Amino acid sequence: MSNTAQSLAGNRIASLLDENSFVEIGAGVTARNTDFNMAKAETPADGVITGYGVINGGLVYVYSQDASVLGGTIGEMHAKKISGLYDLALKMGAPVIGLIDCAGLRLQEAADALNAFGEIYLKQSLASGVIPQITAVFGNCGGGLALVPGLTDFTFMEEKNAKLFVNSPNALAGNTAEKCDTASAKFQSEEAGLVDFTGSEAEIFEQIRALVSMLPANNEDDLSYEECTDDLNRVCENLENCAGDTALLLANIADDNEFVETKSAYAKDMVTGFLRLNGQTVGAVANRTEVYDENGEKVETFDAVLSRKGAAKAAEFINFCDAFGIPVLSLTNVKGFKTSMCTEKGIAAAAAKMTYAFANATVPKVNVVIGAAYGSAYVAMNSKALGADLTFAWPNAEIGTMDAKLAAKIMYADADAATLNEKAAEYQALQNSAVSAARRGYVDTIIDPADTRKYVIGAFEMLFTKREDRPAKKHGTV
Repeated sequence: MSNTAQSLAGNRIASLLDENSFVEIGAGVTARNTDFNMAKAETPADGVITGYGVINGGLVYVYSQDASVLGGTIGEMHAKKISGLYDLALKMGAPVIGLIDCAGLRLQEAADALNAFGEIYLKQSLASGVIPQITAVFGNCGGGLALVPGLTDFTFMEEKNAKLFVNSPNALAGNTAEKCDTASAKFQSEEAGLVDFTGSEAEIFEQIRALVSMLPANNEDDLSYEECTDDLNRVCENLENCAGDTALLLANIADDNEFVETKSAYAKDMVTGFLRLNGQTVGAVANRTEVYDENGEKVETFDAVLSRKGAAKAAEFINFCDAFGIPVLSLTNVKGFKTSMCTEKGIAAAAAKMTYAFANATVPKVNVVIGAAYGSAYVAMNSKALGADLTFAWPNAEIGTMDAKLAAKIMYADADAATLNEKAAEYQALQNSAVSAARRGYVDTIIDPADTRKYVIGAFEMLFTKREDRPAKKHGTV
């Protein structure tokens, strides 16, 4: 149905959506400006194809910038087409997906283009928390356009040719693109943390489809459920072997072993992503101490601590889940906060944001303590004190202020080795074990690791109709 279907921008839409499902809107729109010889310029669709289609049967709205038309630059009508698409998406309650390939603001249209650009920001802001927003960068996405993926919920980036930047690498004092390509997919995913997924164009389309299929259409009408064909009581043998790499653990307990990880290259000590449990989409937040590759080889290790980047990553993800009514599952294995000069600059603020996100979320919340749970870092990781509806613990979990041996050394500083060992064992039994936490009501049930799947499924089923009132306010300030 599109007269621009043969362009690269049109082909990208066709590759993303279900076959023959795209309907173009505004194909006849062209630039209105006639200054600087623009009257002679051909601007079919004003450099952006807009319309709607379906992904796995679900309605989505899509815009795709056409770099063959004035470099895909954003002019007045270009931006108004995108704003209009947002209006439709908000009326219908369906996701918006933007495919970016743009040389920037169209200089010939100056203030008109700039104003229309601001209207896109406004529409994105109004849509935030109402409909899912996804951006995929295939070419240039620079300057003010870099705020567009920053205002969306998830960002994808082609790994070789895409560029995402506010200031180009060569504009940074003492830097060149050869020295540090701050516009690359590698930098934006691993260092900046703005990009969730990277890959080839084909891989990105596949990843977007997988993500969209997991997400609700909007914040009221939830279509993110599907019939579960996996065994609800499936025993996950040797699940404790995955305690280090919780991305693998989550895949093991998920329906059909499908786990969609977000920001996988950023703050790897914290895992975030989506899985289905009995057909229901659940958001997962988990501490991680090990990373294994596809061959089962351990490639990275981390201390069991909460980092600044990890806490910020978790907070952002939890806020998304709460906005769209997606239940949250947390896996806790943390002994404290990361200690470094760099981390200290922002760890308090980042950990506070994560703490607030967990406490503020009114969706069903389940926590499973799979290892150590020490100090205020444990409290911040969706503890019962913060409002977790149900807390499970594996039998070997350690829940307390600190390691039992260290506690004994502090309390009995002048004691001999035998006494210290005796007191450490006593402290472990009385204050640091899953049993001691359960006796105080901080753990609801101690479960065998192999039974984790059936317990969390049962918990979320029980919590399905959860309602929770909070003090009246416009919004929090954390």
